[in-house]
Amino acid sequence: MEAIERAAHISVGRACGFAGLAILCFMVGFSFQPHLSARIGGSLALLLTAILVVKAMLASRTNHKRTETWLILAESERPPPAAAQIMIANVLRDVYFQYARYAALSAAVLFASSIVMPAVLH
Repeated sequence: MEAIERAAHISVGRACGFAGLAILCFMVGFSFQPHLSARIGGSLALLLTAILVVKAMLASRTNHKRTETWLILAESERPPPAAAQIMIANVLRDVYFQYARYAALSAAVLFASSIVMPAVLH
């Protein structure tokens, strides 16, 4: 089970890292207005949260053999076919929700900073 959790964290974490990099690029593009940059970053982080929640809710419907988590697992670490779908779906659901909480926290921080910045900068 630990191997499945590790593979799921690698898979979802890598995807969220790329999404975070894209969000950061948008924010740098609007860095001439910091409060707007933070608001855009918060909006995109909120979008990422929504996507992760939807992915978590659909995890049980996704074929486990078509997930990156399954591909990361070594042959010896893969669960028996009878239990693989349920095990991988449950782990992926939990990991998606965990990263959705991180993205929601990031969105909250960015939105709060977009509210505070105009008062501080002027």
